[in-house]
Amino acid sequence: MDSFRGQGVIQMLLTAEQEAQHIVSSARNLKIKRLKQAQEDAEREVGLYRSHLEAEFQKKIAETSGSSGFNAKRLEVDTEVKIQNLKESAARISCDVIGMLIKHVTTVNLMHT
Repeated sequence: MDSFRGQGVIQMLLTAEQEAQHIVSSARNLKIKRLKQAQEDAEREVGLYRSHLEAEFQKKIAETSGSSGFNAKRLEVDTEVKIQNLKESAARISCDVIGMLIKHVTTVNLMHT
């Protein structure tokens, strides 16, 4: 009788462990999905801002056409600097998101070992 009860307890523990693994897996997948969504949102925001900068640059060029070429060149350089800073920010965002994913997966793997 004790052997039968022991097998029932073992089966309950195995079922609980499987359920716990499923919950951890679901949580990990949800977190990864949220991180990917955050990265996509950040990239979209960067793209919109870049478009805005380019439109602003074109507007300034149109406003200054006919005036000195120096002003137009200065605006062009300023805009290129802003665009370069934006690209670097986007690269950092991507690296940060990837870093968070790696840290999360490493933490989850350590929890399972």
